[in-house]
Amino acid sequence: MNRFRLLAVSLLNFANGLGDSAAGALLPSIQKQYDLTYATVSLIFVGQALGYILAAPVIDAVRERFGRSKTLAATQLLLAVGIIPLIVTAPYPLVVLSFFVFGICESFNLAIGNVFCGSLSNGTTALGIMHGAYGIGGTVGPLIATTLVTRTTAVWGFYYFIVVGFALLNCCFSAWCFWSYETETTKRATGSAGLAEAGQAGMFDEEAIIMGRQHAMSRDSGAVASLYGVLSAAATKVVLLGALFLFCYQGAEVSVSGWVLTFLLDHRNGDQKTVGYVTSGFWGGITLGRFLLSTPAQWIGEKRFVYGLAVLAGVFQLIVWLVPNIIADFVAVAILGFLLGPIYPCAAAVFMRAMTRDEQVRGMVIMSAFGSSGGAAAPFTTGLLAHAVGTFVLHPIAVSLYAVMLVCWYFLPGHPMNRN
Repeated sequence: MNRFRLLAVSLLNFANGLGDSAAGALLPSIQKQYDLTYATVSLIFVGQALGYILAAPVIDAVRERFGRSKTLAATQLLLAVGIIPLIVTAPYPLVVLSFFVFGICESFNLAIGNVFCGSLSNGTTALGIMHGAYGIGGTVGPLIATTLVTRTTAVWGFYYFIVVGFALLNCCFSAWCFWSYETETTKRATGSAGLAEAGQAGMFDEEAIIMGRQHAMSRDSGAVASLYGVLSAAATKVVLLGALFLFCYQGAEVSVSGWVLTFLLDHRNGDQKTVGYVTSGFWGGITLGRFLLSTPAQWIGEKRFVYGLAVLAGVFQLIVWLVPNIIADFVAVAILGFLLGPIYPCAAAVFMRAMTRDEQVRGMVIMSAFGSSGGAAAPFTTGLLAHAVGTFVLHPIAVSLYAVMLVCWYFLPGHPMNRN
């Protein structure tokens, strides 16, 4: 069943990628329809950030109270309803509201998926698969969105019919996969036979221990205890550094995805019919990086591997900025994605090892939420500055974020803490 569950969280992340990546390709169309400035159109990123931030403190309480199956099913139904304003191209405030709903639902998907994959044996590889699925969605989304707005007469909002379809599919599939998860993990935590069987299957997840402890606690005080646990976890060094690291990483990732197309239109005189596909090249690079480099990173050591990736990402970001050749920029953007791709799964694996088992669930919830809010806050800041001085600000912002990532990475422990 854990293999089906890995498929389920990968499909959820695939749908997250479909939703997130298309924003960059559709941004010029949204801006044109509503006659918006760069600053105003960036409010969609603010809405998404608020969704992540507001969801973070309650994710663990909801998961404990209702279980993963019902929680994931409910968030997918909420997503299917919440993005109707995008399909009908409702007034712009409702469009921002839809992205707020995106933020809430995606934060649940991401947090639950990160904890599940990170707790499996070969967690870095599992995380690479899950986040690679996000990259596939990120690659396919801009291809479809660009084709829709440049080669058909359909309005940009029709793209989100696809997202609704995946939300309904994921509602059913994730509910089935995780239906008995809490019961199974509790049994494995308290019965040696269950532990042996899971170990022989090669897919035993340490989260069973956490579930066994949580099952013994009173459900009546679950929400209060969960909120206290979130606040306690947020005060630890690993969580603070990890949250800032992921905030910067996803901020750079989504800023490049969201604004590089507009930069090429403004500064390289690109044609939207062809330039629109550069976003797919970026996400295609991320996808290949996650599938091809996550396992070698585990062999070499995630700590040293990420140093090299972040430095090289900064180099290729500078190439996109400073080389005035649109073909070279296309190639550099794709390579940039390839380098950024494995950073998230590598970082998540290091974070999981650096926390105690009791800290892992709540710690990853906090870090996932901060990372995703960075993926909204940084593009919004880019939009504000682009309105004032031009879209070239994307590049110094991204390079600065890579630098902060390196500082955070330096102070993170490089070896498992081996604490109980």
